[in-house]
Amino acid sequence: MSGRRPDGHAEYEHMIVLGIDPGLANTGYGVVARDGMRLLALDGGVIETAAGLALERRLVTIAEKVREILSEHDCEAMALEELYFSQNNAHSAFAVGHARGVSMLVAGEHEVPCFSYTPQRVKSAVCGHGRAGKEQVTRMVQGLLGLPDPPSSDHASDALAVAICHLNGAPLASAIGRASEGALR
Repeated sequence: MSGRRPDGHAEYEHMIVLGIDPGLANTGYGVVARDGMRLLALDGGVIETAAGLALERRLVTIAEKVREILSEHDCEAMALEELYFSQNNAHSAFAVGHARGVSMLVAGEHEVPCFSYTPQRVKSAVCGHGRAGKEQVTRMVQGLLGLPDPPSSDHASDALAVAICHLNGAPLASAIGRASEGALR
């Protein structure tokens, strides 16, 4: 019908998101596209770095692969799992923070906006509750994306899950943002 404006969700009917499960030794990545109501897995895997390499070399490895993925798939957003800090994991949290930071830097270089989600929010978006285990997340990711086999690793599964979380929440977040902007005027 001519003259009809698309609804507010039209910009999200076709969107490609790179999900990142950051880690220094293993950074999971998953590229998911929304095509109307369907979610499609375009890519996924793990960026591995060797423990014997200097920190800066490991970060370069992560950055190069993230750069390659963003370019290859023309991603419109990056969704990352947020860090969890406790006194027991402070050292590993800093390592994860380095991987997360370099991924965000590359997204910034490509002018790709970044969004962060807690592990509980991701699990809730994919499984319906925030206390789901790794196996349940993997099964739900496989089902939601119609994959013939489960993702290759927990890291890849988590990255695909965070991309799904973003894609399923993007229209709502946009509507809330528009409503908030209107209220401030």
